[in-house]
Amino acid sequence: MKTSAFVYPWDVNGDPEASGRIAALGVEQVTLAAAYHSTRALTPRHPRHRIVTAEHAAVLYPPDARWAGRTLRPYPAGDWAPGDAFGEAAAALADAGLEVHTWVVLAHNSRLGAEHPDTSVVNAYGDRYPWAPCIAQPATRAYLVDLAAEAAVRPGARGTELESLGWYGLAHLHAHDKTAGVGLGDAGQYLMSLCFCPDCRAGYGAHGLDADELADAVRTALEPVWQGAPSDGSWPGVGKLLGETKAAGTRAWRDETARTLQEAAVTAVRAAAPDGFQVLLHADPVSYHCGANAGVDPAHILSVADGVVVPCTGGAGLLTPFAEQRREGAVLAANFTVVSGMGGRPGTLAADAARARDLGATELRLYHAGLASDGDLASVRAALSSV
Repeated sequence: MKTSAFVYPWDVNGDPEASGRIAALGVEQVTLAAAYHSTRALTPRHPRHRIVTAEHAAVLYPPDARWAGRTLRPYPAGDWAPGDAFGEAAAALADAGLEVHTWVVLAHNSRLGAEHPDTSVVNAYGDRYPWAPCIAQPATRAYLVDLAAEAAVRPGARGTELESLGWYGLAHLHAHDKTAGVGLGDAGQYLMSLCFCPDCRAGYGAHGLDADELADAVRTALEPVWQGAPSDGSWPGVGKLLGETKAAGTRAWRDETARTLQEAAVTAVRAAAPDGFQVLLHADPVSYHCGANAGVDPAHILSVADGVVVPCTGGAGLLTPFAEQRREGAVLAANFTVVSGMGGRPGTLAADAARARDLGATELRLYHAGLASDGDLASVRAALSSV
């Protein structure tokens, strides 16, 4: 199975051994960050540093002239990824014989929300989520589509993986996150992720819902949850809390909004890319889910993109809905965390990969070659030698 490892430019730049070490894992490809959110990352083998602090969401290359005069535009990186950090790392990785694909994070940007608060998702209580741009807003959608096209199609890249190309909501590991005091479940997460910005309010109206009544219904539905009542972790639980008509109307609006954004972004990437350029989405097969793995309809997304990258660390079951809709040639990449300290299981990678293949996976993704310890990487090398 073709395997790709996720990598940051700062894992490679300044470390002359990095590219060869990654190639020696047995991977054929790297998925190299070109646009990424704020993070604090460990670099356990780098000769110059051990911690990299990316202070805000940024592009890791010089943005071009398309952004001149625009209010919403990407932020260049600071000293954690200066200049064309992506290009420098991509060249070193290609010299080691690795195929380079871009890794592009889209609707996840805390700095955008801080500087332009009106772009953020607003919940039923009026709280803004600065990390979550509302993908219904025309200006935000235009920004995301252009960012996808620019960041995906970097010189030398053979393909891209688009992350967060859909709704982002409450669930987010924000700085010193302290939101786990109440068990929201899937239903509660959905209700707390519904947006009530002006564009979404109008969108609900187009689906027969009064936005003020809907917001009141959300608050009423959540009151027992705040008091400790268990929340049903399924779509029927949303209907039970909110009412079937309101639940169906909100989902229709959000599904339509996400689908059309995904179509527009993939179309823009392909228009900018050379022939044969591969476009994958990080995806969850449940369309009402929010987050880095965008909730999608499997049949629709496999008719739009060349395939999907599916989270499989906790089990590969999410592959099945995609496998049932897979067309010939589509990529189903099973994504496994291989960093033990982040909940990964590199020691069971061979067995996990075999299980994923049985469920329809055609490729593997390994998160993350730069963050993993030497022991974790040794386990990866051993596993890939037998896959």
